Amino acid sequence: MSKSTDVEIKVVDAGSQVTGIAEAGEGQPVLLLHGSGPGVSGLANWRLTLPGLASAGFRAIAPDQLGFGRTVPPDDHRYSLESWVDHAIDLLDSLGLERVHLIGNSFGGAVALRLAANHPERVDRLVLMGAAGVPFPITAGLDLAWGYEPSVERMAEIIELMSYDSSGFGRELIQQRYEASIENGADERFAAMFPAPRQRWVDALSTSYESIARITSPTLVIHGRDDRVVPMQNSMTLLQLLPDVRAHIFGQCGHWTQIEHAAEFNDLVASFFHETKDAAARGA
Repeated sequence: MSKSTDVEIKVVDAGSQVTGIAEAGEGQPVLLLHGSGPGVSGLANWRLTLPGLASAGFRAIAPDQLGFGRTVPPDDHRYSLESWVDHAIDLLDSLGLERVHLIGNSFGGAVALRLAANHPERVDRLVLMGAAGVPFPITAGLDLAWGYEPSVERMAEIIELMSYDSSGFGRELIQQRYEASIENGADERFAAMFPAPRQRWVDALSTSYESIARITSPTLVIHGRDDRVVPMQNSMTLLQLLPDVRAHIFGQCGHWTQIEHAAEFNDLVASFFHETKDAAARGA
C-alpha cells in the first residue's frame, strides 16, 4: 500500500521542457493524461483520481500536457498529436519509467491511444475514458469548449456542458477554472491549439483503425452515457477495434466520469490494474 495519498505538486524536466506534474502514492506507476478543456491541468482533471489510486497502491502521475497548466512550450511551438505523445515519452524517460499503466481522458485519450500504438513497449494496461482518437463529427459541445473566449459566464456554460448535473460544483469551481484559463497566457496558448474550423483537429487527433487494431495492451474503455462532448459511439468503435478490451458505461453521467462517479471510477480502474498482479501471482 502507498504510505501517503497526499498529492505533491512539482515541476520536472521532460527532455528540454519544464513540465508541471501532480503526483501521489508509491508502487506501480500510472500516467494520467488530462483532457483539453480551458483551464485544465493534471491536478484539475485528476484531483479525485490521484489519491484514489495512491490508496490502492499505485504511484499516480498526472502531468500538465504541452500548453496546459505550468507546461509552457516556446512561443513558436506548433501543437500536434505527435508533439503531445513525444512530450509524454520524454516525461517517462526523465522519471526513469520504462513501462506504465496509462489513463487518457478525452483529448488525453487520443494521446494515450497513439502512444500505445506507437510505443507498445511503454504501456502495460490502458484506460480510455470519454476518449477522442477515432473520427467523429465534432459535437456542438466540443466546438464550444475549444472555441472558449474567457469569461466566468462562458466557463459556467462549459462546466454545465461537461457534466450530467452541474448543480453540485458551485461557483468556486467555475471561478477557479476561469482564473486558470487566463493565468500566465493560458488563454493565448489555448486559442492557438484548436482554431476554427475545428473538425480538422478532431481528425488530426485520430489514430488509424489499423494501428488501433494492433494495440496489444489490455484496455478498459469507459464512457458516460450522457456525454455531450465526445459521443459514446467513440467507445463503441474502440470496443470493436481493440483486440483485448472491455467497456463500462455510466448512466446519468456526462463527460467527467472521474469526477461525477469518482469512487466507482477509482475502484473500477484500480481493480483493472490489479489484474496484472493477480495474473503474476497465479503464474499466468
